[in-house]
Amino acid sequence: MEAGGEPFSPIHDTEPNDEVLLDSYSQAVTAAAAKVSPSVVNIDVRQSSGTGQEGQHFREVRGSGSGFVLTPDGFILTNSHVVHAASRIDIVLTDGTRYDAELIGDDPDTDLAVVRVSAPLLTPVSLGDSQRAKVGQLVIAIGNPYGFQCTVTTGVISALGRSLRSTSGRLIDNLIQTDAALNPGNSGGPLVTSRGEVIGVNTAVILPAQGLCFAIAIDTAKFVASHLIRNGRIRRGYIGVAGQDIPLPRRVIRFHRIPIETGILVISVEPSSPAQRAGLQEGDVLLAYDGHPTPGIDALHKLLTETSVGVASPLTILRGVETRVLHVIAEESANRAF
Repeated sequence: MEAGGEPFSPIHDTEPNDEVLLDSYSQAVTAAAAKVSPSVVNIDVRQSSGTGQEGQHFREVRGSGSGFVLTPDGFILTNSHVVHAASRIDIVLTDGTRYDAELIGDDPDTDLAVVRVSAPLLTPVSLGDSQRAKVGQLVIAIGNPYGFQCTVTTGVISALGRSLRSTSGRLIDNLIQTDAALNPGNSGGPLVTSRGEVIGVNTAVILPAQGLCFAIAIDTAKFVASHLIRNGRIRRGYIGVAGQDIPLPRRVIRFHRIPIETGILVISVEPSSPAQRAGLQEGDVLLAYDGHPTPGIDALHKLLTETSVGVASPLTILRGVETRVLHVIAEESANRAF
């Protein structure tokens, strides 16, 4: 007891703070869910199996997933594996209304697809910036597996810059790893921040491991979706490397006057690839391609477009503590690494 005061109570002093903290967390989650949920849809897919030969009947296989509204005129983003090879696609809104949908474009390399539906009063999501995501940041995974109401799970970003092989065999880089559980049917739904901004597209969960869920960074999704909406497909350049984003040493940045603070560490170089022919080696760090800085894998993806195919382009690298310029001629991608 303090002189002239009331008895000191640790429990009494700490309880209000804990309650306020819990209320703030709950308010952040509920506010984000309320903002984004009207934009999240259920995708009901039907696929036909069988060859149609005499004596053999087609069998209809049904599947489902989630997606979210990109634009008010009905473009919806989802996973490629949800709608790939579908013979019929139906969109179910949160109020239960069902609409026929058209597949606009499908990119198995990044497990992204765009479908379109003609429905009134659609509310698009607010897209964030996945480059600003931080490990430990609160995230919310939202899905619509049944078409009547959304499911919400929460967690934190466990890691950034992860890689996962797509169904096409291509390595999807720069994934967001989170421990926000993905319920069945939530593939293609948004991963959002506490402000209700979408920073990822939920794509996969590793079943044998607990708490390993992945989302495609929204910066990658923006690039892919824009090409799918415009062209229906993506024609990419390919140089034949696999890599990951890394920070550059400050002394190297200052010495070489490098305009970026991160680069791409080359983890492997494919045999007989343009990169190998150009002399690229494991352990090199990519700094620029065709005169454009490459602070991360997303930046390189954006540069390896159809205009890069067959063109000799300078590739600036950091090898050890020295910078070098190689010349690489990109080939057209055929579901291979970048």
